[in-house]
Amino acid sequence: MTNKEVYQKTIGFSIRRLLWDLLSLVALCGAIALGAVIDQEGVAGVLIGFLIGVVIMVIILRFVSYTYKAGQIAMMTKAVTEDSLPEDVIGEGKRVVKERFATVALYYAATRIIRGIFNQIGRGITKIGESIGGDTGSSIGSAISSIISVVVAYLCDCCLGWIFYRRDEQPVKATLQGAALFFKHGKTFLKNMGRVFGLGLVSLVTIGGVSTGVCYLILSRFPAAFNTMAAELKTSLNPEEMAPWLYSALTNGSSLILVAAVIAALLVWNFLHSNFVRPFVLVGVLRNYMQAGIENMPTEASYAAVAKVSPKFAKEMAKAA
Repeated sequence: MTNKEVYQKTIGFSIRRLLWDLLSLVALCGAIALGAVIDQEGVAGVLIGFLIGVVIMVIILRFVSYTYKAGQIAMMTKAVTEDSLPEDVIGEGKRVVKERFATVALYYAATRIIRGIFNQIGRGITKIGESIGGDTGSSIGSAISSIISVVVAYLCDCCLGWIFYRRDEQPVKATLQGAALFFKHGKTFLKNMGRVFGLGLVSLVTIGGVSTGVCYLILSRFPAAFNTMAAELKTSLNPEEMAPWLYSALTNGSSLILVAAVIAALLVWNFLHSNFVRPFVLVGVLRNYMQAGIENMPTEASYAAVAKVSPKFAKEMAKAA
């Protein structure tokens, strides 16, 4: 199966994830609107509604949306390793996830281990840039940190794919094998990063730009509400504790509309990018990852190399022994 065929066959997971993501966004907006109705004199109601909405959103994303994300990775893994998919892709994906991760806790335990290992290594690499010193070193460190965060996200998905592939191993052991694979075949995987960042930038500019324009047109129809919010923020914010441009943006009704539009657009972009663009890129990255691992499994030397740069990896290895 080609990457395009795998993507098309598993797009159902993305659609379902998007629906649940939209439901969580509606819940967030509804909670904010309810808070604004209850407290019409200030911003306290809006803030309380926002916090309640965030809690609802996290619950939906953590306990429902994860099933479709993991199921999609499981079926992508099956497609790139077996060159076939079942008729009921969605049902089989959900079944495999429940079989491999009997509880939500096991799924997030695996992802925490993966992120912990690579973030720990990433912080070490970032410090190298910062050690140069001055503004240049800080900028290099920040750039490296941003790149690593994107790489880590893809590596997490690839490691999850390896966990589904290695059905004979315990999830933690399979997780550690997946982490070691990157260091054993790092150059192979890094070849995908140009495509990862290229498509990410294109989707941000196109989806983010269009969404900002649409959101601004909608929000600009309620200037009185934003003028009131800006006035409230002006009395509650301390300009000495904030960047001048940020204070000015939040305390002016017109600029506050733009700020709100950008935030809303970023949410829209995140939903669409993570559900449709990212899975398309992931198929190719996952294919290279799985092929490299199957052809050349990690060895004791591979584990030792990771353990040298990640105490967390060494700790998890000791637990799994």
